[in-house]
Amino acid sequence: MINFGIIGFGLHAAKRLMPGFALAKNCRVTALSRRDLAKAQASAQQHDIALAFDSAEALCRSPKVDAVFIATPNASHLQDVLIATACGKPVLCEKPMAVHGDQCRQMVEAARRAGVLLGVAQVFRFEDSTAWFRDRVAAGSIGKPVFARSEFSFPAAHGHARTWINDPAIAGGGPVADVGVHCVDTLRFILQDDVLRVNAREIPGNAGNVEAGATLLLEFARGTLATVAVSFLADYRTPLELVGETGALRADDALNVERPVHLELRRGGAVVETCEVSNRPAYARQVDAFAAAIEGRAEFPIPGEEGWRNQEILDAAYRSMKSGKTEEVRSVI
Repeated sequence: MINFGIIGFGLHAAKRLMPGFALAKNCRVTALSRRDLAKAQASAQQHDIALAFDSAEALCRSPKVDAVFIATPNASHLQDVLIATACGKPVLCEKPMAVHGDQCRQMVEAARRAGVLLGVAQVFRFEDSTAWFRDRVAAGSIGKPVFARSEFSFPAAHGHARTWINDPAIAGGGPVADVGVHCVDTLRFILQDDVLRVNAREIPGNAGNVEAGATLLLEFARGTLATVAVSFLADYRTPLELVGETGALRADDALNVERPVHLELRRGGAVVETCEVSNRPAYARQVDAFAAAIEGRAEFPIPGEEGWRNQEILDAAYRSMKSGKTEEVRSVI
């Protein structure tokens, strides 16, 4: 049994991570940290967690913590990863991995020097819906993929519970960083291909805020063109579609974890296969997979280098928004 400590125990930890740990088979949460010790102790009592700390370093130095899950705001990820790796703790970091690619490089190099596992919490790789898309593409069910489309919107432009989400100094970006990274990673995972170039356009936010929305055009190495559309202005929606030379795959709410997902394979204008799946176990699978990697029983499928690759794609998108041109994605070593 792997004992996790969660750094930055806020809304995401309470709403998503703890229900996932409740379903997990080989790991549990034994510690948490918040900047305010009284709030940390209150959260620990509410969720029946043994240890409460008011700093990342105190949590990481605890002998009762085997691994660290970083759930702090994006701008804090680098410092928290460096603290965890310096303490010799395997660390699973929330997405987006950082606020720019150089920070990801520093994280990866620190983990390599310390000889500890660094993973990124791209949880949608553990969803049944994502696996369905990937398996059918790999099996040739739609022929060579020509186009792909992934969208992710939710209302966050005003009064979101994550109060920092519209602050560029803390979030690093708006919906491109927050949920666009999910779209990008999901498409990379399904297609098993890398993005070479990005062209992006934004919907500006209020003065001083992050972008309110954006559309990205991704050019994949094997020729697939993909669009990613993200927004803080629209209702929650996560449609996903891949169009190949002989068929198409689609789902209206492919990436959600709260309700069943209806999946369709179409050929010649007709539905030839349907399936309904639940993504509810995704968060449990994610932490159990990380625990298995710590124990040496399997490799974790999203190591730090994968989070770094995603970040370089986001960085290219933000450069494109400023330049108005297509931008090359920088390589990861």
